[in-house]
Amino acid sequence: MEPAWHKSACILCENNCGIEIQIGGDDSRQFLKVRGDKDHPASRGYLCQKASRLPYYQRGRDRVTAPQKRNADGSFSTVSWDTAISEIAAKLAAIRDSHGGDKIFYYGGGGQGNHLPAGYAMSTLAALGSRYRSNALAQEKTGELLVASQMFGASARNGDFEHCQVGVFIGKNPWQSHGVPRSRLTVRAIARNPERTLVVFDPCLSETAELADIHVRVKPGTDAWALAALLGVIAQQGWQHQHWIDLHTAGMDQVMPLLLQVPVSDYCAHAGVPEQQLFELAQCMVEADSVAFAEDLGVQMNRHSTLVSYLNRLLWLLTGNFGKRGSQYIPRPLRSLLNASTDRGRRSPVTGAEIIGGLMPCNVIADEILTGHPDRFRAMIIEAANPVHSLADSRRFAEAMESLECTVVIDVAMSETARHADYVLPVANQYEKAEATFFNFEMPANYFHLRPAIVEPPAGSDVLTEAEIHCRLVEALGAMPPELNDLAAALQQQGRAAFATTFLGAMQRNPALMKLGAVVLHRILGPQLPAGYQNAAALWPVAQLFALQYPDSVRRAGIEGDGMALGENLFQAMLDHPQGLVFAVDDYDSSWQSVNTEEHRIQAVMPELLTQLTQLQLGPQALVSEEFPFLLAAGERRSYTANTIYRDPAWRRQDFAGALRISPGDAHSLGLEHGGLVRIRSSRATAQAVVEISERMQPGHVSLPNGTGLDGSAGGPRVGVAVNELTDTAHRDAIAGTPWHKVVPVALQRVS
Repeated sequence: MEPAWHKSACILCENNCGIEIQIGGDDSRQFLKVRGDKDHPASRGYLCQKASRLPYYQRGRDRVTAPQKRNADGSFSTVSWDTAISEIAAKLAAIRDSHGGDKIFYYGGGGQGNHLPAGYAMSTLAALGSRYRSNALAQEKTGELLVASQMFGASARNGDFEHCQVGVFIGKNPWQSHGVPRSRLTVRAIARNPERTLVVFDPCLSETAELADIHVRVKPGTDAWALAALLGVIAQQGWQHQHWIDLHTAGMDQVMPLLLQVPVSDYCAHAGVPEQQLFELAQCMVEADSVAFAEDLGVQMNRHSTLVSYLNRLLWLLTGNFGKRGSQYIPRPLRSLLNASTDRGRRSPVTGAEIIGGLMPCNVIADEILTGHPDRFRAMIIEAANPVHSLADSRRFAEAMESLECTVVIDVAMSETARHADYVLPVANQYEKAEATFFNFEMPANYFHLRPAIVEPPAGSDVLTEAEIHCRLVEALGAMPPELNDLAAALQQQGRAAFATTFLGAMQRNPALMKLGAVVLHRILGPQLPAGYQNAAALWPVAQLFALQYPDSVRRAGIEGDGMALGENLFQAMLDHPQGLVFAVDDYDSSWQSVNTEEHRIQAVMPELLTQLTQLQLGPQALVSEEFPFLLAAGERRSYTANTIYRDPAWRRQDFAGALRISPGDAHSLGLEHGGLVRIRSSRATAQAVVEISERMQPGHVSLPNGTGLDGSAGGPRVGVAVNELTDTAHRDAIAGTPWHKVVPVALQRVS
């Protein structure tokens, strides 16, 4: 009999494409084959080569199978869960009681495929009084989030590339990084249609740029000048959609005079792009029926990243591309990941860095620890993240971890970060528990995918889910709400549907219960859920709240009911659809209802960014020097690179060691040969890489891929470069603090 196929999702990028996995082997838990799931509401059978290698995750090396406690000599010993939980709770409580719970820092909140643990972690943080946190989004998206929240009052970031006449990718190579559903098919469809136009802003000749009708090949780090010049062309030619602007925006009368003063020729020279090319692009955009835009890490981890996000959105306004088919829109996610408006003006305790969307800039975390300041962090919980590998100047972050009084890592593997922790708590992997993400950004039909557990943890292992770990921590801290038993009894008597009103009332009477609601529900509701879905208990109130807020959207998706019954039916539908389901249907015009500003007008004025726009006239400050004459793009997406949950480098069929890409001219001047070795030196560290001579790179510009440089088990050999040992925390955006990983000054030297 052929082994059974199980529905699930890929966990390597924000698309989380639906997949089917054939499971078998001697232990009945090996991934034999992976294929696209044709029943998935968004990906519809689409699959890239990265997802097909998921067996390497399932049998991944460095798996932690029992709780670990670090010894004085740096080695680890296995301890029981009771010992680990009680000791951790006691140490964290002592820090809270002596110095305040705000001295306990949290890093994490889920990766590309597991967001449910974040809800449970918030219960532990509430019990400790912890106030400061961060995660990978603060490395990438907080500048964009800040701009969107100020201009739209909501997270406006998406474009409708399926239906657009012109598709514009800024610092993004969707052929490799994806980010839009069925990315390669979508990009190819635009490129092959003579009535549509594909536009790419990228210093590299990426795979997407090769397909583009217009490739704006900027010099590295000069996107702000290119976009300002494009806006200047539109304004100075009088091509802006003035009627649309007057109808839908506020403050453009303060922005237009600055655009009219943009020295277009000078800015084109700064960016290294032909002036005529931007004129042709401007005319193409203003004449198109619809334009969709997307920006990504190529500009969000680059110089002027927040300004670029602002200039990008000004292009939406000048061309009238928002709230209609084929343009930009605001989706209705099941749960918003971040809200930048709630923390405006809040600062980190030591460095005074601005906190955006509740997240501290990653580049200041080490500075918040390695100090004698009385408000320094003294403990850290790190969950489903590997900051010792992923954050700038990663060796210094490791030093910061070592200086803390207590560090706890909750993860599947003994990662580079886990090796510096005091305690490592092992968890079920993403296919051994119910999981989901809140990357729900589609329009007009938005979807959600709750995935059941499809395999058991390894035989003989002693691992828990994050939900169970946080329940035990809250209990050990003595913080589990006293209403627990009464609520459990009410659920038993009333049933899930009727219990919603009871639970909502209890939270209103006791606000503390709301903060601890996830662990309470895991204890009382989790056991009643179908097998493989216990981890989804915290999702139940999320479904209820969404249905109360957007009942018409839910009903248009074919889910029936009124009041609390609608939310209950929505949650049940999630349980009944392991392939994912459409949970909300809206039209593009509904985006205007989501513009949460005065009179639902888009606010064009951001004073700090208008100041930065004016300062562009000073020209680019040189990033290279005689000592460091090259700019390194650290973390390029390639065919066989992914996030570091793939710990075995054998998954890479190509570019096994993660080569340094360099232009032919630069290679010749340095005496480098294809396949030879090169030494890379930055202000922070040195590394050695294999050479790949490539026409994709401009002179003076080199790149290294993401996902390489992981240490082997027990300190075994490293394959490829750990790029963040080369990056510098001081190189960051002045507003959002996002790092400049795409323009790292380096020196290169041939290795014999």
